[in-house]
Amino acid sequence: MVRVSNGIITLINVLTFVISLTAIGLSLWFGLNSHTHCHKILQKPLLFVGLALSIVSLLGLFGSCSRLSSFMWIYLIILFLLIVGLVAFTVFTIVVTNKHIGKALSEKRIGEHRLGDYSRWLQTYVINAENWDEIKNCLVDVNLCRHLTANKGEEEFFMRNLSLIQSGCCQPPAYCGFQSQNATYWIVPKTSPAVPNRDCKTWSNIQKELCFDCESCKTAVLNNIKKDWRLIAIINSIILVIVIIVYSIGCCALKSNSSSGYQKYSGPA
Repeated sequence: MVRVSNGIITLINVLTFVISLTAIGLSLWFGLNSHTHCHKILQKPLLFVGLALSIVSLLGLFGSCSRLSSFMWIYLIILFLLIVGLVAFTVFTIVVTNKHIGKALSEKRIGEHRLGDYSRWLQTYVINAENWDEIKNCLVDVNLCRHLTANKGEEEFFMRNLSLIQSGCCQPPAYCGFQSQNATYWIVPKTSPAVPNRDCKTWSNIQKELCFDCESCKTAVLNNIKKDWRLIAIINSIILVIVIIVYSIGCCALKSNSSSGYQKYSGPA
């Protein structure tokens, strides 16, 4: 039992150590070679996750290979804290994206939805000045709207097939009553916008501005984040089950190491 439990812990931590080195490598690569704002956003989280995984993996490896109870205790304490953190984050994610807290976007027009359809935490975290500037720069860097201008004769096709985020960020809301010259160039009626809405005034034909500061764009981004977080909640639940299994095996390994160590040093009665 000692060899089996220690062998499983060793194998698991070798795999996690390889994953940690991969994450650290990707972080360094993004830092040295990335020219887009989106990739630079990923650099620090990847580096943090990679370093944390490598430390936990090394503790597990030392504990299982040397069978030192001190290393295994530290390893198990960290795993326990990770379990608590995963449970808390999963519950928080479900609460923030729950349909009773924020109304999910339907197939209606993006202009009919408002930031108030989402939980206040998501609004406060995503829409604050610092975070929104980073998100907006990322949307510009990935050329979210540029390909729409490459087919000036097919505006109607693109209008019908725009994603929610393209519809919200790359064109003014339909209720503004602007006249389309191409996919991303619109003329304001001489009589002013049909509706005195902030988004109608925010729209700009400058390609790096467009409707990136519009409420419709922020709403579309929140909708994407909401979907992503629901997926993260599912992934977290799977990871939680795996960590609990690893924690249980680690407890068996610690118990077995302690028992074998006691028998080794106590000798025959």
